[in-house]
Amino acid sequence: MMIHLANINHPYQPADFLHLQQKYDHSEIKLIHLWEDIWCTRSLQVLARIKSLLGLNIRIHGRKTKVDKIAKPVADQFIDENHLQGAVNSRHKLGLFEGEQLVAVATFSALRKMNHTENYKSAELIRFAVKAGYTVTGGLSKLIKQFYLLQKPNDLMTYADRDWSGGEAYLTLGFALTGILEPQQFLLDENLNRKLNKDQEVHGNNLITFNTGSFKFILSF
Repeated sequence: MMIHLANINHPYQPADFLHLQQKYDHSEIKLIHLWEDIWCTRSLQVLARIKSLLGLNIRIHGRKTKVDKIAKPVADQFIDENHLQGAVNSRHKLGLFEGEQLVAVATFSALRKMNHTENYKSAELIRFAVKAGYTVTGGLSKLIKQFYLLQKPNDLMTYADRDWSGGEAYLTLGFALTGILEPQQFLLDENLNRKLNKDQEVHGNNLITFNTGSFKFILSF
């Protein structure tokens, strides 16, 4: 694994980072793009993610855990503490518990009717986070199974951030790669917080960063 440290004062374009990714992929080396603003604002989450990728976590077997619904404040706090991108709005929130300890959280969208097939409903896995320092073997699979039993979607869609992942864990769970989203551009405020720059125009003296896009995955039930 290699980590590319990206300075917020940069001359680069997303194509430069994608080319760098491809170069390392050909050598079978995992490359992570770590932006300066992410390190400054989410350093604990970055270190936890790297520790997990290096296989240094304490392992918990999913069969020793139980799934239960959790409230929004509980889910949001857990995700803010343990996910690189923090919490966002969701409809359904499930927690994975080892005894009384919350060790993982998954949040999902409401069911959405799809026009391509009658009575076809889809949902999105919005966030999945594990307690820093732990890996729950089979944890995401268990949470997805419970969500399916509760809501009965025909499929479940999710995204993987190309800066950090190729989505290998989703492929292992039976998800299919169905698309690649284009890189996104972000404006940074004075506290290095990101805001999506939808029109991708220059805004005064704002610093601008970007990602390398996302992989889209769908799991059919």
